[in-house]
Amino acid sequence: MSEHFGTLSDGTVVHRWTLERAGTRVRVLSYGGIVQSVEVPDREGNTADVVLGFADLEGYVTHPEPYLGALVGRYANRIARARFPLDGTEHALAPNDPPGSLHGGERGFDKRVWDVEPVEHGLRLSRVSPHGEEGFPGRLEVTATCTLDASGALRFVYEAVTDAPTVVNLTNHSYFNLGGPGSGSAGGHELRLAASRYTPVDADRIPTGELAQVADSRFDFRTARKVGAGHDENYVLDKGVTGTPVEVGELHDTASGRVLTVSTTEPGIQLYTADHLGEPFEPGQGVALETQHFPDSPNRPEFPSTVLRPGARYRSETVYGFSVR
Repeated sequence: MSEHFGTLSDGTVVHRWTLERAGTRVRVLSYGGIVQSVEVPDREGNTADVVLGFADLEGYVTHPEPYLGALVGRYANRIARARFPLDGTEHALAPNDPPGSLHGGERGFDKRVWDVEPVEHGLRLSRVSPHGEEGFPGRLEVTATCTLDASGALRFVYEAVTDAPTVVNLTNHSYFNLGGPGSGSAGGHELRLAASRYTPVDADRIPTGELAQVADSRFDFRTARKVGAGHDENYVLDKGVTGTPVEVGELHDTASGRVLTVSTTEPGIQLYTADHLGEPFEPGQGVALETQHFPDSPNRPEFPSTVLRPGARYRSETVYGFSVR
C-alpha cells in the first residue's frame, strides 16, 4: 500500500509504502529509502514502533544528519581526507565531515528520491547514481530490495553494477529502541556481537589500520551485556565476508521482552549509541547496528575490498529478525 507523504521544495512528490506480514508492520519512504517505522509486538502482544523516526517529511529534510532509517551510500561510514586512490587516479569527494567524507557526501543516497516498485512481500527501490556524483567515479545502477519474510523479519538486499571502477558500501541506518516510544534510553538494552576485534580510530574517527582485540575492554560484547553509552565503532565480525547472511548479533530489551537479531553477509558492523542525536531525541534514545564493510577501506588495502569493477555485481544482504522472550 502506498500513500502521499509529502512534497519537496523542488516539487518532487514523496510516497510512503506500508508492508505488513507475520505481525510486523514496516513503513518505507521513497525519499532516502528511509525506514520510517517498524512495529512489532512485545511479550504481552502490545505493538509499538521500535525505530526512531519523524512523523512528516519536513522532519527528515530539516534534520538530515542523524540519517534516521536511511539507505546510506555510495559509501557508508567515513573515508579519510575525503579522497581515495583507485587504479592510479586519486578521487576527491565531498568533505561533508571535515576533513573526511561521511555516508556518501553532502547529498548522498539518503537525500535522493528513489523509484519504488512492489515485489512479492516487499519493495524494490532503484536509482542511477551518475558518474561524478559527490566525487565518486562510474555510473552506478543501484537496487535495494526490502521484504518481510514468513517470520516477519525485515530483509535488505543491495545490488549494484558500474560502468567504471568505483567503490561501494551500502547500509541501512535505523536506530532501534525495542522499548518503543516513551521508554527512554536504549542504553539498558542487552547486546551480543560475534566480534573478537574492532577497528580503533584516530582523532578524526578514521581507522588506524589496527584490528584490536576486544578482550578485557569496554568493546567486548561477545557475551550479552548492557550497551551503555559512548559507542561509535566498527566491529570486525568473526565470520568475515559470507555469501549468505549469518547471525552476528542480538539486541534484547528485558522490560518488553522484544529481541532483535542481526544477520548479514558483511564483514563489519558499526555500533552507534546515538549520544548526540539532538532534538527532539534524547541522548542514547536509539542504538544503530549498521552492517557494512570497514570505514576507510578504499584507503586501506589490508581491509576487505570495497572496489566494484565493470562486469561484476555488488551484492550485500542483511536481515533484522524480531521475536520475544
